[in-house]
Amino acid sequence: MASESSTLPVKNLYNVEVFLCKMSYTYKAMITRSEAETIELGEKLGKILKKGSTVALKGDLAGGKTTFTKGIGKALNVKSVVNSPTFTILKIHEGDIPLYHIDAYRLENNSYDLGISEYEDEGIMVIEWPEYYEDFLPEEYLEVVFTYIDENTRQILFHPHGEYYEKIEREMTC
Repeated sequence: MASESSTLPVKNLYNVEVFLCKMSYTYKAMITRSEAETIELGEKLGKILKKGSTVALKGDLAGGKTTFTKGIGKALNVKSVVNSPTFTILKIHEGDIPLYHIDAYRLENNSYDLGISEYEDEGIMVIEWPEYYEDFLPEEYLEVVFTYIDENTRQILFHPHGEYYEKIEREMTC
């Protein structure tokens, strides 16, 4: 996957080139064409993740972040309803491995640690709007970027931070 530092084209299913810049790494974009496909992709990721994993979900409102998290919950056999924790900031879902679902949107302009890091090793942490909680993200995590294309279609990009997450990204996109 290594390449020269340059602008790299990534083909999506619309035959539109998406250009991404990053030294020594080629990103792969995936397309989901329905809510069910987005859940299925999240479920695939959930089956690969291990306890202590952190996934940071970026994208606009209605971009598919919570829908994707439902798939992760499905893979973990979570029985409770997975929905956006916008007002509570953190929802803990019990399953085969606990799912810690965080919505950091309301943390914009707050620079205090909520103590969420104490959960890191206990389960799988999924953080929506991680840009509002950047100072407290672990050094290594999987960033997943959602682009709204139309009502049903999303482009999903996996951006690994760390060797463990590079392996996961390869497994998700190959």
